[in-house]
Amino acid sequence: MSFPSLRGMLAPYERNRDQVDERIRDGIERHRKDAATLRVVDGSGAPVAGAKVSVVQRRHDFRLGCNLFLLDELETEEKNETYRRLFADMFDLAVLPFYWNALEPTPGALRFAADSPRIYRRPPPDLCVAYCRDHGIVPKLHCLNYDAWPTPDWVPRESVAATKRALETRFAQIAERYAADIPCIEVTNETLNPPVPQCTPFFLEDDFVSWSFETARRYFPSNELVINEPTSKVLWNIFGEMPDHMRQRCLGNRSQYFLLLQRELAHGTPIDAVGIQYHVFTSRERAAASAATLCDPLFLYRVLDLYGSLGKPVQITETTLPSFGESAEDEEVQAELLRMAFSVFFSHPAVEAAIWWNLVDGYAAGGGPGDMTAGENRYRGGLLRFDLGEKPAFRELRRLFKEEWRTRCVLETDADGRCSFCGFHGDYDVAVETNGRRVERPLRLPRGGADLRWTV
Repeated sequence: MSFPSLRGMLAPYERNRDQVDERIRDGIERHRKDAATLRVVDGSGAPVAGAKVSVVQRRHDFRLGCNLFLLDELETEEKNETYRRLFADMFDLAVLPFYWNALEPTPGALRFAADSPRIYRRPPPDLCVAYCRDHGIVPKLHCLNYDAWPTPDWVPRESVAATKRALETRFAQIAERYAADIPCIEVTNETLNPPVPQCTPFFLEDDFVSWSFETARRYFPSNELVINEPTSKVLWNIFGEMPDHMRQRCLGNRSQYFLLLQRELAHGTPIDAVGIQYHVFTSRERAAASAATLCDPLFLYRVLDLYGSLGKPVQITETTLPSFGESAEDEEVQAELLRMAFSVFFSHPAVEAAIWWNLVDGYAAGGGPGDMTAGENRYRGGLLRFDLGEKPAFRELRRLFKEEWRTRCVLETDADGRCSFCGFHGDYDVAVETNGRRVERPLRLPRGGADLRWTV
């Protein structure tokens, strides 16, 4: 059986390659890099000339993440160890599952502890937090109030007030245990989707978003509070069936999500960051047509410009780019789509994080392990194959963030003891060698640059 080629998904980028690449290069230079100057002096304050200075970037300020839903969830210990190693090698942000129905299946039976009963794709928070701490990964909570299928049947639905009381108890219990360890809290998710039978009456109330964030702020006073919505509501509302060239115009005052954010921010709702999902969920047969909007880098820039105008940082909270199969062409197209999309994200000043959604093929929502015909498994949107072999997309993401967008250099101080470099914002390890001595220190390069004086 022959399948349609996925090459058509790259057509929007190919049409405007020169323009897009120029904006990417300019954006990265302007928004992700700054100059750092070091002045090396001795104990008396005299400049040290000719010192060798080695600079190695350890971490980006821009966060690269993935959900951690498969931590110790795979069939063999060998696969679990490979997953643990590859996740930590690639990512510095991890999304932790706090779905209510899995975290508290029955009232009061909280699955916080690492040895809690196993639920597929829902590793206990204590296990995830410990893994993040051990590997220097920033954990992110997903999600405090996702009022849909994750809401347990036992949650009161007789009144809005009763539902709010149960939610506030949940917020308080989570905050008591994790507020100090999880800096980033996703408060609401997919509030613009149509209600499902499992939703509570509160879901339809006008204060659903504002109450959720105001209550979260009380319990998480120092944490970053994030709102999250799906791709369709970010880009358009009821315009999903219209021609692509018209759909691209349905932003701004016709985007349901943008209007929601404008309203909430105008009323003081404490939203710290705007979450935008980027799932390219389509069929192989529709892939090229869907790409006319979803994989057009100029359109992605328009979307980010629009939401960036709200004055809040943007997180690309969930990313799926399909490969559909395991042919060399399918996987190469996925890698090229990833390179284009993450280059746009990394070059845009509003974006502070980009998160891939499923690291491994065959373990996504809606399908059993290895069933590539069910649920989101059919997109094969992982960076690793089911056997955890590295796909070209995994290698490309690693090349971008570990090589191309990474600062390493060796410098020598001048007669005034100075040396300078232009590097990516983030944390560095610096070693200064002079007169047979070697001094190692961390260096922080923030937006705006750094001018430091070091004594050796």
